[in-house]
Amino acid sequence: MKKAILAKKVGMTQIFMEDGTVVPVTVLSAGPCTVTQVKTDETDGYSAVKVGYEEAKEKLKTDGDVYHRHGVNKAQAGEFKKGELPVQKYLKEFRFENAADYKVGDQIKADIFEEGDRVDVIGVSRGKGFQGAIKRFNQHRGPMGHGSKFHRHQGSNGSSSDPSRVYKGKGMPGHMGSVRVTVQNLKVVRVDAEKNLILVKGAIPGAKKSLVTIKETVIAEA
Repeated sequence: MKKAILAKKVGMTQIFMEDGTVVPVTVLSAGPCTVTQVKTDETDGYSAVKVGYEEAKEKLKTDGDVYHRHGVNKAQAGEFKKGELPVQKYLKEFRFENAADYKVGDQIKADIFEEGDRVDVIGVSRGKGFQGAIKRFNQHRGPMGHGSKFHRHQGSNGSSSDPSRVYKGKGMPGHMGSVRVTVQNLKVVRVDAEKNLILVKGAIPGAKKSLVTIKETVIAEA
């Protein structure tokens, strides 16, 4: 992997291309991400770059003069202090092939990508709470007539008298959403380096202002 960055989802819109076609895009506020640590084979057993995104206050004051750290523990706070860097709200490692080319304090900005690049976007899908099997797994409903007493129930779960049990993995009502989702091979339509914006074609997981990871796609070009 050579390219990756942390971003926040701004929302969706549409843009017009030069040929007049309308393209639905997701707007992502990407970076700038600050390199907080460079890991090497000699010191850590592998090479990687740890980056931080979005500055945060190291301490917040509450009633009673009690202080607590905002999202970072003492070890992480010491790491920022060692590199003379501001406290970062989000931290993530990227195993770049050229990790040795980076140094602490470098910034990774939106211009690491360019128009036409193919990327994978990783995020956490929106939580939908407790849902039935029809919405959660797209199962069929029962008759909606007045005489029917079976409308949106799940239906039969077992397999008659043999094996007289419910198979593992059977789709049941339960918590829906709020899981890690990766959308692969999205096209970068536009990059605004000045405003740190990346526009990708199509939808990505997550609510507005949620954190996502953008990295070059693992799908090889045909």
